[in-house]
Parts: sequence; structure tokens; C-alpha cells
Amino acid sequence: MSDDRRSAAEDLSVADAVKRYLRRIRRDRADSTVQTYRLDLRQFVQWCDAEEIEQVSELSGLDFELYQDDRAAEISPSSLENQMGLLKRFIEFCEDIGAVREDLHETIHVPRATPDEQSRDEKLTTEAATDLLLHFRDESNGLFGTKWHAVLEVIWHTGARIGGVRALDLGDYDSEFQILEFRHRPRQGTPLKNKLDGERDVAILPEVAEALDRYLQEHRWDRHDEEGRAPLFTTRSTQGRPSPGTFRSWMYQATQPCWHTDEPCPHDKRRETCGWTSSESASQCPSSRPPHAVRTGAITFHRDRGFDPQDTSERVNASMRTIEKHYDKAERRQKMENRRRPQLDKLSLDDDASDHD
Repeated sequence: MSDDRRSAAEDLSVADAVKRYLRRIRRDRADSTVQTYRLDLRQFVQWCDAEEIEQVSELSGLDFELYQDDRAAEISPSSLENQMGLLKRFIEFCEDIGAVREDLHETIHVPRATPDEQSRDEKLTTEAATDLLLHFRDESNGLFGTKWHAVLEVIWHTGARIGGVRALDLGDYDSEFQILEFRHRPRQGTPLKNKLDGERDVAILPEVAEALDRYLQEHRWDRHDEEGRAPLFTTRSTQGRPSPGTFRSWMYQATQPCWHTDEPCPHDKRRETCGWTSSESASQCPSSRPPHAVRTGAITFHRDRGFDPQDTSERVNASMRTIEKHYDKAERRQKMENRRRPQLDKLSLDDDASDHD
């Protein structure tokens, strides 16, 4: 057994302590979560290197305060809250293994972002989604059933995450009964964010099924991934299953309003000559939206249309609390209307009069 394996805890470098922490949380966290934590803590490791802090036992409350000051100048309040909270949990882990003094985590201040700062305002609006989908559904323009159309239909209609859409196999789509089956297959490279709790069957509307059917008939490349599975959505490459980055590029392209509008581009561009329409640069268009913004808009759309809250939660695989905090973007007046308008009939004088006749 290596001596390094049992070296004194207080001699752990910051980088090695982070590796041990990630190793621990990997046992019960999704791979995507571990990767996010790794990237966030890497910022702290690099900061310690710049400050010539080699071992975790050297850290003090002042170091955490200085780190927070530096990060606050670079990231949003919401991201700062998340990163300092993660740092605090990391230091608690260091306390558990005896690498730092027991109460060190108490010196870390976790700033609280306001509700407005916590909740991302960027979303694909219902109006924009309606215009885009009606344009894609118009068979006269040659876009019906393309990859942009089919993926936009699925995310908008199901509120699914990119990881869920990417995980879909050809056999997970039931065209006859119009159902998409989301399944957790981590050993084959397509885990769901909430693992087995993320598995669900989602019914889709006929028009969504029609878009998928056309995609399968005319636009899907006949490919298998490295596991021998047949993905629902494919690319021309031999890899077959699109990467998350490819799906993001498709969404950035699909949500550009210049697909459907005759109005002048707000960014003084012409689609015929614009450099932002390609998959490589579509994210640079200020009017395009990433997959998360489509999911956010979709969940809001479900809520605004009066879709049952619990059914919405199960359909999009997010808790009620998460939906309320991060995804339910209904305007304040609309929320009031949703809550109170059905009650107003009880106050009608006409109803009272009829009751007394």
C-alpha cells in the first residue's frame, strides 16, 4: 500500500483534498453534478495556487473572504451563492477527515442572492415558441420534421432536459400511442439527471408525433452509437448519438426568430449573410435561446395553461419547489389571474340574485 495513501491529513494539498471530496460525492451524485462541482472547485484550487496556498491546513477565514471578493467581481450573485455554498461543504469534508480544524467551515460566509437573482429570467416566451413552431409545421417551407423542428417540439412539449432528450433511443418512441419513454442507462452512457427517479413515460400531442415521424422518415441518419444502440436523434458522424453540445447548437439555431419573421433583424443582420446562423456560431445571436431557456419557457407554458401542477412536476421531472423557484416564470398579473379569477364568479351579484329567486 502506498505511503501517500496514508499521509497525514493536514499535509493534503488543496488539489488532493478536492479530489478526495469529489471521490466521496461521486458515490451518490449524478456524473453531471460531480463535473459541475469539479469545475467550480477548480476555480478555488487555481486561486490558492495564485495565492501560494499549498495545503488545506493553511486556509483561514480571511482567505475565504478574499476568495469571495475576487469571485464576486466575475460571476453572478446566484453563481456566487452556489460556489461559496459548495466551498463550505468541501471544508466540512476536510474537517471530517481531519485535514483542517473542526470549526473552519463556520468562517465561510455564503451570500444569499435575492429571489430575482436566483431565478434565471432568460426563457423562450410562449409567443416566440408559438411563432417558431407554427413556422416549422408549415410544410411549404421545407423545415417540417427537420432536426431543429423535431427537437424543439420535444423539448417545448415535454419540458425535458437535454440529457433526457439525448438519452432517447428509437425504441423509446411509440408512434402508435404517441409516447416518449425516458430511461436511465448510466452504464451505456446516457444517465438521467435524477437517475431512476427521472424515468417516466410522457404522452405527446399528435402534431409532435407527426414531426417526429417525418424526422424519422426523411431526416434521421441511420446510425448506432458506440454501445450498439439506435438513438432517436442522430448525427451524420459514425458516433451516431449527438453530444450535449450538438443539441445545444441545434436549439440555438432553432430559436432564432429570423426563421419566421419578415421584420428587420434587431441586430442589423440579414439571414442570407449572417454569420450567426451556423451551428458553430448560433449561440452568438442575442435572440437565440439555449435548451434550458426552452425548458424554462415550456414549464411556464404548462403552468399558464392551467396544466395540473403535480402532473407538470412528473412530466418535466422537477419538484414542485424547484418549479416554483426556478422555472415558473408567469408574470405577476398572470399568477393573480390563475389563482383568483375562478373565484370571482362566487362574488357575482347576478348569481346571488338567481339563488334567491
